[in-house]
Amino acid sequence: MKTRNKLAGMLSALVLAAVGALMLSRNVSAAGEGKITGTVKLAGTAPHQRAIDMSKEPYCQKLHADHPVTLENVVVGSNGGLQNVVVYVSEGLPASAGGQVPSEKPKWDQKGCQYIPHVVALDINQHFLVTNSDPTSHNIHPIPTKNPQWNKSQPPGAQPFDVSWANEEVSIPVKCNIHPWMHGWMAVVKGPTAVSDGNGSFTLDNVPPGNYTLTAWQETYGAQTQKVTVAAGKPATADFTFKAK
Repeated sequence: MKTRNKLAGMLSALVLAAVGALMLSRNVSAAGEGKITGTVKLAGTAPHQRAIDMSKEPYCQKLHADHPVTLENVVVGSNGGLQNVVVYVSEGLPASAGGQVPSEKPKWDQKGCQYIPHVVALDINQHFLVTNSDPTSHNIHPIPTKNPQWNKSQPPGAQPFDVSWANEEVSIPVKCNIHPWMHGWMAVVKGPTAVSDGNGSFTLDNVPPGNYTLTAWQETYGAQTQKVTVAAGKPATADFTFKAK
């Protein structure tokens, strides 16, 4: 009996030691991860964004009667920040990074006869939900070149559908076959990625220490790259400036 109790005690000690080592490893890993923050700006005068004619869809035309909707291919904030720019690590990411698919499911909504958000960034195989918040039928038609193309309709009140992309593809255009003015973009990237907000700001989280190449992609102005170094537990900064044309 004493021998059995002794063995049980040794086993418990080994299990506790293993769990403690695993937790310590996770804490050290989390503490060592850094992040990259920055701002994307537009130099020069932003192009005029023309108003969208929604007369073919009375509901949406009435909805936006007081505030006509304009194109979103170049959206600039009051501080000159450029919105809807996809920023991601294009070179230098270790093979061990970016292997875990995020559990978060972003939502791609069809609301007010617009795709919201206009640009969404996803990880490879990350699931996202397509919804229709309007009392009218919509259709979502992505046109990828490295992933299977699909075309789905959603009547009012339909359940969201769950989809994902298996291959990396930074700029997938999306259109609606019912409402020709509806356009958006999806970016599928392995590892940390972000879309600049209304101030042009972005943050890439969970970036391991190392030397990287960042790419910033914008639907009108194309892509820019720059080098950045991330130190353990310290934020790095990377700013981009696109020239108006």
